[in-house]
Amino acid sequence: MLRDMIVIDEEKCNGCGLCVPNCPEGALQVIDGKVRLVSDLLCDGLGACVGECPVGALEVRKVEAKPYDEKKVMENIIKAGENTIKAHLKHLYEHRQENYLNEAIEFLKSKNIKVPNYKEVKDMEMDNFSGCPGSRMMDFREEKNESEGENVKINSQLRQWPIQLHLISPLAPYFKKADLLLAADCTAFSFGNFHNEFLKGKTIAIGCPKLDEGQEIYEEKIISLIDDAKINSITVVIMEVPCCGGLLQVAQNALQKAKRKIPIKSVVIGIKGEVLQEEWV
Repeated sequence: MLRDMIVIDEEKCNGCGLCVPNCPEGALQVIDGKVRLVSDLLCDGLGACVGECPVGALEVRKVEAKPYDEKKVMENIIKAGENTIKAHLKHLYEHRQENYLNEAIEFLKSKNIKVPNYKEVKDMEMDNFSGCPGSRMMDFREEKNESEGENVKINSQLRQWPIQLHLISPLAPYFKKADLLLAADCTAFSFGNFHNEFLKGKTIAIGCPKLDEGQEIYEEKIISLIDDAKINSITVVIMEVPCCGGLLQVAQNALQKAKRKIPIKSVVIGIKGEVLQEEWV
């Protein structure tokens, strides 16, 4: 069958193994000085390992492969212990793989293995997160950012963390019925009043349509934001450079596939920081 899989560029791979711990499913191993995909059955194709590769040797592609087998994965997971079980369940939850998550939980129950205390998916909060601090979800919408006068510090309008598209969870509470700002990475550095002009009152997700891998995941997450979080609108802020238009295309593709229909606004920022175009699309 044709499905998303991790593909390894052996010429680029230096065998550092940094990707291996980020694949709790056990699909990757360092063999003979190179990272190898040891089984199609173990790779879910979600790309959690991609961002850990310092030389860009990993990417997600659609290839002919055997179907992913959650039960086979869980047989390996339970051998690695409780922390690996938690990492795997969290991985499935963050990528909205509810069917696989339910399979994993049922497998644990069938083996009389205690399910981690965030087993109830809808109630699972990032307070249980024990991974990289840079990916820890933080919600500070209730903090006031009020300032007056010309000589005071301009406060941030950021209402949540994380913000990178690969790291966000569409099920996070601050996305529910929110107005989403979907911004290309460079825009906040180019437009001086980015926070007050675009970010204020919105939740945000950022990405780079040129450099980011796994943009199929971006589309899936935006679909989930539309249908599950029921966001009200999307404002896509991109740079004038041609490659940046890919982010708007991802949003439009997601809207076409989503069950709900919401408005999308496109804002194009010039290299020198001016708004070149602003329109509903």
